[in-house]
Amino acid sequence: MSRRPMVRPGGRSARVQEAVHTAVRELVAEVGRDALTVPQVATRAGVTPSTVYRRWGDLKELLSDVAVERLRPETPPDDLGNLSADLTAWAEEFLDEMSSPPGRAYIRDALLGDPDGGNGGQCSAYAAEQIDVVLTRAAGRGEPAPDVETVIDRVVAPMMYRILFRPDGLTPTYAHRLVTGLLAAGA
Repeated sequence: MSRRPMVRPGGRSARVQEAVHTAVRELVAEVGRDALTVPQVATRAGVTPSTVYRRWGDLKELLSDVAVERLRPETPPDDLGNLSADLTAWAEEFLDEMSSPPGRAYIRDALLGDPDGGNGGQCSAYAAEQIDVVLTRAAGRGEPAPDVETVIDRVVAPMMYRILFRPDGLTPTYAHRLVTGLLAAGA
């Protein structure tokens, strides 16, 4: 059974999670991911190693939790005035972030420490939420738009496959081609 932090808004639990996440990010930058240990993280965060083990189980699950948090979008997608422009800009940004060396490391960590698939599902939910914003805007402008699952199947899934298994050719042109194909098929 996977351990997941139970975080209350505010309170000690949230402070511990933030301190541990910050310690992980700082130590990865300083010593590298491969040299990272739970005792180092605990010392930097000002908690005991048993606190980290109790809340996260092991280093892989902790790195997975940190990765999921880092993959959470910070802002809504840009509103460029039409579905094609909005979805293309979002897809290009998504591809750029996920295919970057840090993005790939976060994807790897999110999946490696996630035996039950919850973190992968959360990452997928982040993308779906962003896509929903774009599609809701388009509907508000009266534009015909595909549903979220269709965008995931036709744009996000091919990008993720290529990021993970065939990383050549991951350019803005590739993202644009996927969006153009999706919208042309719906016309």
